[in-house]
This record gives sequence, structure tokens and C-alpha cells, in this order.
Amino acid sequence: MCHLSVGIEHKAYWAVREMNMKPSAREEERKLQLQELEELRLESYDAAMWYKEKIKLWHDKNLRTKELQVGQKVLLFQSRLKLIPGKLKSKWTGPYTIVSLIDNGAVEIQGCTPNSISFLVNGHRVNRFRDSSELCVVEEVPLRMFPTIA
Repeated sequence: MCHLSVGIEHKAYWAVREMNMKPSAREEERKLQLQELEELRLESYDAAMWYKEKIKLWHDKNLRTKELQVGQKVLLFQSRLKLIPGKLKSKWTGPYTIVSLIDNGAVEIQGCTPNSISFLVNGHRVNRFRDSSELCVVEEVPLRMFPTIA
């Protein structure tokens, strides 16, 4: 009984050793594993490209273009104010007047005072200035909650 299990174990050992001694079978198995890995990589690459394209289309669809015109008043975003303490300070300065628009998205602006210097800024840093004269008047209409009984 004891010799039978030793014999089976010995045959199993020789079978494993014989499999490991065949380099061609091992090479083929390794090549198949590498091909499967390459296919998974290509599938994940395609999925990532599709996802990025879908997100880009969604983002571009939701972009709002700024309609800036020469002579329009704008406010300028000052990013340096983030370093200065005081959370109630406004990050917008101005108003400035647009002197010219450049094709690459830059805007040349000038202060509202006559002797101010004009300078170039990125078009994303400006926002349309709305002064109180542009506000519209809203008419108030009183509503009755319950009908009156006469």
C-alpha cells in the first residue's frame, strides 16, 4: 500500500519534469498568453479613446462662447488675489474697455480713465460688465390668494 502511493508520486514527478523539459510547448503557451495580454491592452486602449472622444464632444457642446465687441465694457479676473487673505474681496477688477480683439482669443483692454495704458489679456479672463443702466424694469402684479366673496 505504501509503495503504490510512492510509485504514483514518482510517475507524476516524471510527467511534470518531462513537461518542463519540452521548451517548445512552454514557448507556445507563453506566446498565447502574450497574445491574450496584447488583445486586452488593445481593447482597453480603444475603450479609453472612445470614452475620451465622448467626453470631449459633451464638453465642447456645453461650452459657451463669449460675444465680445470693440468698445464693450468688461471686468478682468485677477488670479493673484487668491494669495491675499480676505474671502469677501472681489476677484474681478474694472471696468475696462475693449480696444481690439485678436484672432487667437486674446483681448486688448484699456482702463476707463483717459490716460490709462492698454494691455493684452486672455479672453477667458474677461467677463461682460453690466452696469445699472442695462437693468430692465420688472412690473409687479399682485396676486390674490383667495377669491373674495361678494
